[in-house]
Amino acid sequence: MSNPIRPKLVVGDAPAAIEFYTRALGASEVVRYVAGGAVVFAELELLGSSVTLKDADDDDPVLDPGPILDVLVDDPDSLSEAMLAAGASVVYEISDQPFGGRWGRVRDPFGVQWLLQTPVTMSPEEIQRLLT
Repeated sequence: MSNPIRPKLVVGDAPAAIEFYTRALGASEVVRYVAGGAVVFAELELLGSSVTLKDADDDDPVLDPGPILDVLVDDPDSLSEAMLAAGASVVYEISDQPFGGRWGRVRDPFGVQWLLQTPVTMSPEEIQRLLT
């Protein structure tokens, strides 16, 4: 089991979200279960992890604001560009950060925000000093 804690995304249109994540992030669908015309569970492999998702319903409504997924990648610029080309929007432009990393945030068409970042290069103590 590669990541035993998996984010579960509740979206307004799970089939469209699966197609978006496949196109924009290179996701592969592991499994999808449908009941009454709605996706009740789907699992995707993307960016080296598993993410699950489902269509919103009375028990699990779409959240506003939606969740934020924190993603460590070597090249946040390219990933951001791919997501924007597929229909995401910029929350924060990708830029160099004073704590030694490079990050930005995009919102996909389903309300999920993706914090795309490189690992920081400063120690926790150095970062804390910067913040005080």
